[in-house]
Amino acid sequence: MPIITTRDGTEIYYKDWGDGPPVLFLHGWPLNADAWDDQMKRVADNGYRGIAIDRRGHGRSSQPWRGYDFDTFADDLSDLIQELDLRDVTLVAHSMGGGELARYIGRHGTGRVRKAVLLSAIPPLMLRTEANPEGVPAKVFEDMKSGILMERSQFWRDTSEPFFGANRGDSRATQGNRDAFWFMAMHQSIEAAVKCVDAFATTDFTEDLRRFDIPTLIVHGDDDQIVPIDATARKTVEIIRNSTLNVYRGSSHGIAMVPGDKERFNADLLDFLGAQP
Repeated sequence: MPIITTRDGTEIYYKDWGDGPPVLFLHGWPLNADAWDDQMKRVADNGYRGIAIDRRGHGRSSQPWRGYDFDTFADDLSDLIQELDLRDVTLVAHSMGGGELARYIGRHGTGRVRKAVLLSAIPPLMLRTEANPEGVPAKVFEDMKSGILMERSQFWRDTSEPFFGANRGDSRATQGNRDAFWFMAMHQSIEAAVKCVDAFATTDFTEDLRRFDIPTLIVHGDDDQIVPIDATARKTVEIIRNSTLNVYRGSSHGIAMVPGDKERFNADLLDFLGAQP
């Protein structure tokens, strides 16, 4: 398997398809690089080099006991970009991966980055506070951790429903979507699962977003039951200069996988990749 070893000895798995300008995909919690297979094939078929990684603690990467914070995730990403010597790379990130992308730019800048795409992403802040009343209550995150620790297999099956909007009468989500979510989630370590909840709930990416100086596409469904659009995308577009927000009406958190939504996103992604910076 293609693997790079980070500065602390963690092995990070990646897949690498096609040739051309690089497009690097960062997955959400609790998934892995396989969540991007539809997009990886589309970019590779259209003259780009698609790369997707399994975050530490997820998929085929190492499962260390420590390092489940966004500074570490950003440094892992930097190690991979340096090891593969990626330049003029477009970073595409879903959900928690959006925090990873933001913190990478906050810590390492945009010297190797051409563009960025934030899909259903968590920045600037998920947690409800006095200054962020649109955020998610702390109890929701505590319930997530309790569900994982009590019986994670059933927790992931239950979570797949709101993740893909399968509880909506007009949902296009398939049982295959939900099965794939469960399968990927069960390959995440239980320690990573719990620690990542703390990380994505409480990390504030506002200052990281202010360091973006590249064209940025923001895509979010207005029926996202996992990462509410009013707390995240609608605020992010006000912070990042040279950014555009595409709102998918009625769409769920799992845009990149749900039939109908994924085809629209694939088209928007290819248009954005081909546009002049």
